[in-house]
Amino acid sequence: MEISIWSDFVCPFCYIGKRRLEEALDKFPYKEKVTIRFKSFELAPDAPKETSKTIHEALAEKYGMSIQQAKAANANVAEQAKTVGLTFNFENMKPANTLDAHRLAKFAVEKGKGAELTERLLKAYFTDSLPISDADTLTEIAGTVGLNKEEVRSFLKENRLTEEVRADEAEARQIGVQGVPFFVFNNKYAVSGAQPVEAFAAALQKVWEEENDGPVVKILSEGDKNEAVCTDESCDLSPEK
Repeated sequence: MEISIWSDFVCPFCYIGKRRLEEALDKFPYKEKVTIRFKSFELAPDAPKETSKTIHEALAEKYGMSIQQAKAANANVAEQAKTVGLTFNFENMKPANTLDAHRLAKFAVEKGKGAELTERLLKAYFTDSLPISDADTLTEIAGTVGLNKEEVRSFLKENRLTEEVRADEAEARQIGVQGVPFFVFNNKYAVSGAQPVEAFAAALQKVWEEENDGPVVKILSEGDKNEAVCTDESCDLSPEK
């Protein structure tokens, strides 16, 4: 089974949804047969790489609410994060442009470190309050998962893999993704949002049963199983009635 996940590194529900899916997978008997691929989705592609705004100010401006309302909303999300063992440090968090982070994640996939870097980038932003738009910060983060920092530094100076990021985003538009996280199972079944663990568990089971346990072709009509059919044991050769 393959699960494609559209997400962004500054999306709190992407981190929460990731944890809930992982919890469901831990109880899934065929976990070792599941492959997860992360796809790029920028929530704020025009965001500057540097800003003096707090995350509360950015949220208030984006959604037309007061700073107090933004703080209350972020506090609510932080409480949800705690339920899956995550700590969100909204007080020190800064808005970020995530293009380079997405490019770096794809670079990490090439090096066999995609899953590790994705997790580390999410933690860097939400828990450690690191500026993940900054090239030096990204280089240090990459080093913590075993990537060569000199290679990463050179890579970040290029534009390589930008087209791959854009291709993910174009695919998202094509299949009708309205927001993230967005989970697609075997290119056929979708779960939108950071659903409860039980929802992910049910989706995993349903997809597995429909894709693996049942016949490839569903029989619409078979009539009397004893007539007009040959099996390994018999063949109805009687005259047509």
